[in-house]
Parts: sequence; C-alpha cells; structure tokens
Amino acid sequence: MKRLVVGLMAVTATAAVFPLAVHSQQPRQPGAVYDFDRPGEKPGPAPRRDISGIWVPAAGAQVGVQADGAQLKPSRGRPQDELPFTELGRKTWMARKPSVGVTAVTPALTDDPVKGGVTGTGCDPVGFPRLALWNLRTIRLIQSPENVVVLYMLNNKWRVIRTDITELPKEFDEPRWHGYSVGRWLDDSTFVVQTTGIDERAWIDAAGRPHSDELRVEERYRRVDKEHLQLTITIDDPKMYTKPWQALDMSFRLQSPTFDIREMECVPSENAAYNEEIARPAADIK
Repeated sequence: MKRLVVGLMAVTATAAVFPLAVHSQQPRQPGAVYDFDRPGEKPGPAPRRDISGIWVPAAGAQVGVQADGAQLKPSRGRPQDELPFTELGRKTWMARKPSVGVTAVTPALTDDPVKGGVTGTGCDPVGFPRLALWNLRTIRLIQSPENVVVLYMLNNKWRVIRTDITELPKEFDEPRWHGYSVGRWLDDSTFVVQTTGIDERAWIDAAGRPHSDELRVEERYRRVDKEHLQLTITIDDPKMYTKPWQALDMSFRLQSPTFDIREMECVPSENAAYNEEIARPAADIK
C-alpha cells in the first residue's frame, strides 16, 4: 500500500487514511469508534485526574483535518473568522504563501515549510501548536508523576508536558519546535497546559497564521465523562495579535488500548516527487 504523503492536499490525505464506511458514509479511521456509532449512549463518570488513553475526534475523522486553518478560525474570508492582527501580524501573514485559505497560492508556489513548493522538498517539523491545528487525527496521552506525554499520529511526533514544576522558566536555552510546556490540574477533571519558547519558523496552522517569540499557547484538557475529553486551545501573542483568540474546541472519544495508531509520515523524497510530477506542471512551471 502506498505510504501517505503529508505534503499532499488534505482531501487526498483524508481519502487515503480514512476509507468511507458504507453504513455511515463518514470518513473513518480503521477500527475507531465515534459518537455517531453509539447514539443515545450514556457514558459513565469521568475518572479523577485521568486524561490518559488513545483519543480520536468524537464527531468523525474529518473534523481534525482543519484544511483551511485552525478549527475555530479557518481562513475563509468570513467576518467571524477575522483574527485580531496587529499591524506586524497582518503584514507577516500577508507575506506568506500558504496553499490553503483565502491567501492561497498554487501548491508549487507555496512557502509552507512543511509542504515545500518553492522552498524545496518540504517536511520541516510541523511544530506546535500546528500539530494540534492541522491533521489532528489521533493522540495518545500518557501520564506519570513527573509529566504528561502527548503522542501524535502526524509524523509520529511527541511532546512532554512537565508536571513536576508549577511555572515555566523565565528564559530558555533555545527555542524548540514544540516549545516548553508545564501543566497542572485546575480541578479533578481539568488539566491546563502553558507552552512558550516555540521556534518562530513553525506556522500556527496550515493557513500560515504567524507567531513571534512571545507566543504563549494554553491547552485545556477536560475529562467530560468516561468516554470523552474536551480540548481547547487559546493563542496569545501580543506582537502578532491585539488579544488572545481561541483556535480549537474539540471533543475526543476514548478508544481501545489496543487501537492501531497508523503511520502518517512526511517523506521528503515523496514530497519532492509530488512537487515535481504534479504541483509544478499544474502551475505550468518547468
């Protein structure tokens, strides 16, 4: 079976990984259970201070794709999706060339560091928060006394959220693609994470929303009941935005501990072949 190339358009990726189920006509991840599979279900109570497990978007595989940008603020040109840009933020965004959204260019001309285009083979690290704001297919949360580890299906990446300290350091040795994260329990069902120190080369989402060295991302993982986890993400970057804005509010459903998390890799050689054989000819570039 041909490997999935993350550099391809999201629709192609969705079709490759999530075949249509005849009975529901919904894109599905093989073996996954979604809310529409269990109508009228009444899950049991949430366990105390426990978000561990394998989780997929509860409403179906397609909701995590976020092909036009962050779930709550897609780049579609609608007034309700307008971000509170500073002058620098808007200028930085408009200078970018994403392959999706209202500022999209043909894929051969994109400067998306993940997809390549004019920048070369692509497959630069997706970075955070884009890991959660693009192709959010499956996550696995692992808890220990010292940290919470988040494993992502996309590119087989992981993040470590420290719980052995209560505050982020004032300074960092260097910026990181996934930043530095500290989490704490707000109550018995809500785990709050603060992340900063994120490498500026990473885009916030597929639509090219920018961030600076002052970016701070807040995640809230709320265990709603035995089967569900609600994840919200808020972006706060005073250099690029005049106020914080919410990028994600998504429900996840718990899967079997033996659920098969499939590979979803960005392969530079395959990405380059796509640009050479499909993207460049489509743009009439020789």
